Amino acid sequence: MAANELGEFLRARRARRRPEEVGMPRYGQRRVAGLRREELAVLAGVSVDYYTRLEQGRERHPSAQVVDALAEALDLDPDAREHLYRLAGLTATARRGTVRDTVAPALRQLMDLHLTAPAFVTNRLLDVLATNALADALFAPFAAADNLARMIFVDPTGRWFHARWDRAARAAVAHLRQAVGHDAGDPRLHALIRTLGGASEEFLALWNSHDVWGKTTDGKELHHPDVGALSLTYQTFDVRDAPGQQLIVYQAEPGSRSAEALTLLGTLAATRRDRTAPARPPGPGRRPTA
Repeated sequence: MAANELGEFLRARRARRRPEEVGMPRYGQRRVAGLRREELAVLAGVSVDYYTRLEQGRERHPSAQVVDALAEALDLDPDAREHLYRLAGLTATARRGTVRDTVAPALRQLMDLHLTAPAFVTNRLLDVLATNALADALFAPFAAADNLARMIFVDPTGRWFHARWDRAARAAVAHLRQAVGHDAGDPRLHALIRTLGGASEEFLALWNSHDVWGKTTDGKELHHPDVGALSLTYQTFDVRDAPGQQLIVYQAEPGSRSAEALTLLGTLAATRRDRTAPARPPGPGRRPTA
């Protein structure tokens, strides 16, 4: 992962901004697909020399006014704008060591109440920290339900489990890019990026695009070997007493085929658990049955 995250982000997003989008004439031979540095500097109202220092990493702490102007010039959406602020050191983030990966017992109890909806908790690195029974059943085809990004890019199951794999892949990478803004020096994040990059050239291409966004409420099109196709929506909730943790709940349209499939999946999983559970010892006054 690049040490100059701010400069890399600015360079990548500048390359995606076209002159015609900002009313600038396209003339002469251009060596870059997007805006030149001097063109973006004009749009943001800063000197070319200052903007060049930002991209090269020689200036890493622009003012809020400058960041605001750059965000406008680059036409950043809210998630990308917030990410730019973090990279510039202008957004308060949790100090290292304050983020925990243990899930509170009360939250686990709440998840277990969702009998017809898969529910699970992740951190900013997309590690799966806790699951309810239906989420366990949903993710059972994977070798390990340990990290959503690894499940998409490394585990072969991810290719057919996600009917719209490209979309799931882009979302996972954009979410990890957001994690960089919270703690670019996290060694676990560096290790995860190396693992994913070593396993997938597609991951590297998406990583270098510098797209950034958080969890949305977009639909999920999944395929499960036990119940077939699933069309689900999901809601994401920040865990207030554990910065970085999010509770994610999948749900199906009531009365739909997907809702029936989730119910069947839960029934199948419960049946398997009953078959593999150790036999209860006979209680007082009871005799073992033959």
